[in-house]
Amino acid sequence: MDQLRPTLAPSTAAEQTAYRQDLTDGLAGFLDSKRVALHEVAPEAGTLVDAIADLTQGGKRMRALLAYWGWRGAGGGAAAEQAVRAGVALELFQAAALIHDDIIDRSDTRRGKPSVHRQFEGLHLRQSWSMDAERYGVAAALLTGDLCLSLSEEAFNSVGPEAGSGTEARRIFDQMRTEVMAGQYLDVLEEVAGPSRPAETAVDRALQILRFKSAKYSTVHPLCLGGALAGGGPDLLQAYAQFALPLGEAFQIRDDVLGVFGDPAATGKPAGDDLREGKRTVLIAHTLKTCSEAERRFLDEHLGSSLLADSTIEELRALIVRSGALAAAEQMIEELTAAAYQRLDGLPVDPEVGGALRALADAAVRRTS
Repeated sequence: MDQLRPTLAPSTAAEQTAYRQDLTDGLAGFLDSKRVALHEVAPEAGTLVDAIADLTQGGKRMRALLAYWGWRGAGGGAAAEQAVRAGVALELFQAAALIHDDIIDRSDTRRGKPSVHRQFEGLHLRQSWSMDAERYGVAAALLTGDLCLSLSEEAFNSVGPEAGSGTEARRIFDQMRTEVMAGQYLDVLEEVAGPSRPAETAVDRALQILRFKSAKYSTVHPLCLGGALAGGGPDLLQAYAQFALPLGEAFQIRDDVLGVFGDPAATGKPAGDDLREGKRTVLIAHTLKTCSEAERRFLDEHLGSSLLADSTIEELRALIVRSGALAAAEQMIEELTAAAYQRLDGLPVDPEVGGALRALADAAVRRTS
């Protein structure tokens, strides 16, 4: 696999920059209109939209960009309003997933700032309100995430007839949301049931969770959604999916590695945060499969403890490395990335689209945050 980072042609880079700006403007304008609507209910309700707007200011826009180049690869025009609105819907769905995921995982931070439920908890404390601050934070964040899901649906409906009932794009959008919820539940289930399940099948279970909770909605569904909106046929959408699935899996395994070994300055999360949250990722599954019985008990005992000392995190990291799990995860990333690039080379799209997709794929698997 070529180790050099692909460079976008100037015209492609300019087109992608223009789309990102249109997306940012479209998202801000859409949320501004919702803020006005909520202010008519009560000025305090606007805080919900403020939290969404703050969260969606950051991020890599990977899903929206994949949808855009999927659109272009299927013959869609540059700077099309449909592609912008689809991108807004995807960004809002991503934000909703992050808000709810942080609640489930009891995460204190997101992108270097307090997570949404912690922001609301902080508001409660600053205002010296009555009752429990943490409970208020969780309740307000749940409602914010639910509102975000609702707004995502509204934004997707605004795409037009291409996203209407019975269309392939609508089917993909609905399937994406259903699968993410199922994958999220499987993740929660594995955290509590995993210790009693066979270590020999832990990797397979982790891959199933990874595929439906993250990989498909991060790459497969956005790319195919964009293609479907532009009228791409079954053969093109199948080729998109064959390229995007290994890419999405490599992307998520890289995220799992960063969750344990990443630099907090780059990830915006405390060191070893996935260990405190009890994530039974592919990395942890490989460790459970290959370590000794005593090491497995040590891992099960400490995984998911919010009170993990830095010294214990270092012990767990050392165990992951010693077991060969880190090397196995890195090998999986390399193999999946190679498979994605091989399938990308066979995509029936013009070189401009192929170059843009290659750059996005490279950024997804070689990232440090």
